[in-house]
Amino acid sequence: MAVLPIQIMGNPVLHARASDVTDFGEDLTTLVANMFETMEAAPGVGLAAPQVNVPLRLFVFNWTDDDDTLWRGVAINPTVWVSPMPIGPADDEAESEGCLSVPGERFALRRSESVMLSAVDLDQKSFEIRAEGWLARIFQHEYDHLDGVLYVDRLEHAVGKSAAKTLKKNGWGEPGLSWMPGVDDLEG
Repeated sequence: MAVLPIQIMGNPVLHARASDVTDFGEDLTTLVANMFETMEAAPGVGLAAPQVNVPLRLFVFNWTDDDDTLWRGVAINPTVWVSPMPIGPADDEAESEGCLSVPGERFALRRSESVMLSAVDLDQKSFEIRAEGWLARIFQHEYDHLDGVLYVDRLEHAVGKSAAKTLKKNGWGEPGLSWMPGVDDLEG
């Protein structure tokens, strides 16, 4: 297994729709293992293949909820159905979100409270997870990556303007930028 470089916003792979996974061979198994290792080294709770410069529709997740239930897995060729979005502005603390492709920054973003994730695993076995709260947020965030959408693309206007200034100050938004978990001093 290996830790992979994480792409920073601006790289074209992060801003385009990823392709369906069609080859479930050894290369996919290795990619998933490397993605778990990269996510843990970062550290993060989710990582989509485009974030490691692979334009495929899959993501890994690893999060423990308040009941000490571990949610860990890979979602390949997923579909996510979301509940209606709550009305009103995002709460700066409760809805603060980060991203490994926008390292070190956090911005408030309103997300749906519950989702249904449908996908297949490495053995091409179908599964569904009904998620609420933070797990629902993780699934929405990672699924967005597969469609070429970063969470900063979804920010409300006022927050988005502030975020754009911060990201420009960091020098992000240019192709070719990445960081290496465990080597570079960046956190998402």
